[in-house]
Amino acid sequence: MKRFIGILQFLTRIPIRVDIGFDEEFHKTMYYFPLVGFVLGILYFIIGSLSNLMFDGYITSVNILIATVVLTGGLHLDGVGDTFDGIYSYRDKEKILEIMKDSRLGTNAMLSILFLILLKVGLIYAIVESGHLYNLIFMPVFARMAIVVASYKSVTPRKNGMGNVFIGKPDIKIIVTGILYTIIIITILSIYIFNLNNIDLYKIIAFIPVMIILTRMFVKYIYSKIDGITGDILGCTSELMEVTYLIYIYLIFGLK
Repeated sequence: MKRFIGILQFLTRIPIRVDIGFDEEFHKTMYYFPLVGFVLGILYFIIGSLSNLMFDGYITSVNILIATVVLTGGLHLDGVGDTFDGIYSYRDKEKILEIMKDSRLGTNAMLSILFLILLKVGLIYAIVESGHLYNLIFMPVFARMAIVVASYKSVTPRKNGMGNVFIGKPDIKIIVTGILYTIIIITILSIYIFNLNNIDLYKIIAFIPVMIILTRMFVKYIYSKIDGITGDILGCTSELMEVTYLIYIYLIFGLK
């Protein structure tokens, strides 16, 4: 429980006034990454459901998106901006890392965040209008699980950095454990809370291999640029996986 609260504080802005601190085994909190995603997903669902009672689908989708930023402090969006500013500067490795560390917002960062937000609003709107709002619960789950998968057997090109706490630290046990209880929780929620049929349940669970494959492909691409990954890359991975999941749901459930 202590480690779960610790990583909940680290990855979100949920007000929990408990001083957990860091220790040498803080990386073991990665067991709970998907569970942090479930907490966020439940909050997104509640906020979306309440908003849907008062506003139309578009305003509700905007409110949900605002909630994703407020509850996470925009932590991963910052990673998107820094990643796109650096990777698409088309410079050498050292210059890319320098640009990514720069707190100033470049054109690539601004455009990548803008396009990401626009795409999210459109996809969430489609989900809200179709009545499949429950799918939003699982969006941050897969996104946080992607961080664990990206960190597996990875290295960092920086000596210091927030992401160094996790990069290269998870083993196969952490990944398998996370996947197993993710499947269990998705199954319980889908069948006993939302009364989904088996086919719809399998559609959601089938995103797990998609998430793993795309995450490792993204990591391989980043390696070709900077010979490793950073905390910004992990944040970017999370955000891109959320969008990928929304696209997957849009297509697999036929929300056109």
